[in-house]
Amino acid sequence: MTVSADTIRATLLSLVAQRGPDKTICPSEVARALSAQAWQDLMPAVREAGIALAAEGCIAVTQKGRVVNPQSAKGPIRYRQAKD
Repeated sequence: MTVSADTIRATLLSLVAQRGPDKTICPSEVARALSAQAWQDLMPAVREAGIALAAEGCIAVTQKGRVVNPQSAKGPIRYRQAKD
């Protein structure tokens, strides 16, 4: 399944905005919103979008409630709105 990077970014940003500033989403929620059947195939692209958006300061990537570097984080991560 092919989904554009812009669509993935827009979906990720929309989902974190819907959740609110103090709540997080799982990257798989983004992938599942884009394709209920092929969501696993979309996970690498979702992670790439998360890394880019975090680098741009649009979102924060967290692990166990703490902001982490998405490129070096090991294990499950979550996304939330960036806080000023």
